[in-house]
Parts: sequence; C-alpha cells; structure tokens
Amino acid sequence: MKILVIEDNRELAGNMQQFLSREGIICEFCHTYKEAEDKLISFQYDCVVLDIMLPDGNGLDILRFIKSNKIPCSVLIISAKNALDDKITGLELGADDYLTKPFHLPELHARLRAVYRRNILEGDNIISFNEISVNTLTLEAKVNGILLDLTRKEFDLLLYFLANKNRVLTRQSIAEHLWGDYTDNLANFDFVYQHVKNLRKKISNTKGRDYIGTVYGLGYKFETNTK
Repeated sequence: MKILVIEDNRELAGNMQQFLSREGIICEFCHTYKEAEDKLISFQYDCVVLDIMLPDGNGLDILRFIKSNKIPCSVLIISAKNALDDKITGLELGADDYLTKPFHLPELHARLRAVYRRNILEGDNIISFNEISVNTLTLEAKVNGILLDLTRKEFDLLLYFLANKNRVLTRQSIAEHLWGDYTDNLANFDFVYQHVKNLRKKISNTKGRDYIGTVYGLGYKFETNTK
C-alpha cells in the first residue's frame, strides 16, 4: 500500500511515517495545501490521510480537488475532536473514513488496512486469481497451493498486479508504487525489469501460468485471458 499523509504537524507526520513504514506501507507526506496538490497531480496513491486544518488552505478543499479531478485514491480524514461539522461534510464529500485526534497509530494502521481491503481488495484479506492466492494479513502468496518464497517487494508487486488486472502499468508507476516518489529523479527504471523477471520465474517454478505480459515501450500488464 502506498499512502500520502497531508499533515502540517511535522512531528505527528514523522511519527506516522515511521510507524507505517515499519508495517510495510510506502508512506510519503507533505505539510501544505500547495504541496498536496502537486503530489496528487504527479503521483498515484492508494489512500490519502488528510488533515482538515492546513496553514494555507482547508483540507476539505483538497478532498473536493480529489473528487473533481477523479483521482483514484481513498481518503481518511483526521481532525480535532470537536470538528463534528468537518466530519459530516467530509463524509458527504466522499471521504472513506474519519479519525479523531489524538489517536493511536495502531488504530490508524487498522483503519487504513480496512479502507484498502474494502476499496481495493473487494472486502477480503485474500485476493485470488485462478491458481494464484495472496493473503494480505499473513503476507503469503501461493501458486497451486505452494508457498512462494518472495521478497517483500516481490509480494507487493504481485499484489499490485492482481489489484490492477488487465491494466497497463508503466515501469515508472510500478517504481513509484513500491519505492515512493524519490524514484522521480532516477534516469531509468531498469531495476523494475529485474523484479518482474524474478516474480515471473518464481511463479513459473510452481507450475503457475505466466499472466504478466510485457507492453513494449510502456511496461507490463497482468492478462486474465492468457491461454
């Protein structure tokens, strides 16, 4: 999972990033309305953790920006305990969940997982296709019932493919999803090829079919109609 934390309290944002990163979540953050718009336009995220009060704008306007531009991400609002009107407005605008400050970081993690499971994994902790099965709780992937020996990045890559079946995923989007937006300054994304190659080989070794097709000049696509 890749998320964007929009929070002007730098200490809180840093604590969230540190905790969520330990849980295997790619976590980026920004502190202002303008930074948030720039990141949302430039990068893709599974979920946005959105503070209502920002130094240069209102977080609800960022939610409106996300919805009006049809940016494909979930939104979890965080705000002060007495901000009931903001909570109601945010949910009416299309936010997926709401968390009141102060909160415990494990609860934030649990709510993010719930939103991701509901919106991306169709409400289940297990996402499957034919002989492939991925368990997001145990971080295990199986092919034909055989446990794959995957690195964490290979696991996340397989999950990313399964959640985006029949969609062309560019090498850049894969890199950003798995490593964060620091990849924006890289000259190329050749390392993505190696990770895809390793994943395909491990699936093949367990007699799984090769669903991952190369879209030349663009990237890769998980093909569901492979014969």
